[in-house]
Amino acid sequence: MKKLMDYKVGETFELYLLIKQATTGVTTQGSSFMTLILQDKSGDLDAKLWDTTEKHVKLYPSGTIVKVGGDIHEYRGKNQMRIKSIRPVKEEEGISISDLVPSALKSKEVLFEELMQFFFEMENPNIQRITRHVLKKHEAEFKTYPAATRNHHDYVSGLIDHVVSMLKLGKSIADLYPSLNKDLLYAGIILHDVGKVIELSGPIGTQYTVEGNLIGHISIMVNEITRAADELEISGEEVMLLQHMVLSHHGKEEWGSPKRPMLKEAEMLHYIDNIDAKMNMLDRALGKTNPGEFSERIFPLDNRSFYKPSFE
Repeated sequence: MKKLMDYKVGETFELYLLIKQATTGVTTQGSSFMTLILQDKSGDLDAKLWDTTEKHVKLYPSGTIVKVGGDIHEYRGKNQMRIKSIRPVKEEEGISISDLVPSALKSKEVLFEELMQFFFEMENPNIQRITRHVLKKHEAEFKTYPAATRNHHDYVSGLIDHVVSMLKLGKSIADLYPSLNKDLLYAGIILHDVGKVIELSGPIGTQYTVEGNLIGHISIMVNEITRAADELEISGEEVMLLQHMVLSHHGKEEWGSPKRPMLKEAEMLHYIDNIDAKMNMLDRALGKTNPGEFSERIFPLDNRSFYKPSFE
């Protein structure tokens, strides 16, 4: 049975889909509309509902399962859905959210076991204790939350999937450059996005929480490190360096980083984070591209299209 991302431009479809995000807007003529991001296990696409009312807003919030009919068209280099019919799913139709939500290829248990192995390579007891303490406190959410609302690792268990992938890349870099401090690098990788379990609402219909909008995951995590150090009665340079790793991992102020990296481990964390996020975006876009053709435009990658070679 064809899924959402199997459909090409010009093809019509009728599918059960989950509203991943729903936002409202107003046209220049003053008409209300909704932008919906609809998904199944294969991925998600944008769609517009025109001339909407308060009834539509209440009927189609994020997290709602709907049956949608329409076709696929291209807009500014990206595929979109043109909705011709939409309605909420009835209980007797037997469709559940788990049928429609993408998740990491590996189970959260396997990913967590892979992550825990990296603690055996850490030698500094203060760094290890703080990192374990924070991870244990947020373990359940850390195993299931996405890493973002859109663009990269935005699926169930996407956060831990992202972190484990980063740890493996970090290990390869640390093995190549042994002057890097593995304790700082691994701890920074594990902790850098844990604040997203507070910044985001959860793995289904993910939105930013009030705390996420007002404070953000970076500041949240810096406070969590301070709290963990106080609870463990740990003081010293390690606490400050872990905070710097988190504060600087976006790399530049214009990319949302309160500080630029001033440790070589922090510089590497920024690159590792960037590489893994971009590879996830590239794999997703090229995975739905035919050999010998260009992908849809990828907005976070300067809105570029990428070519998929025609040979294996």
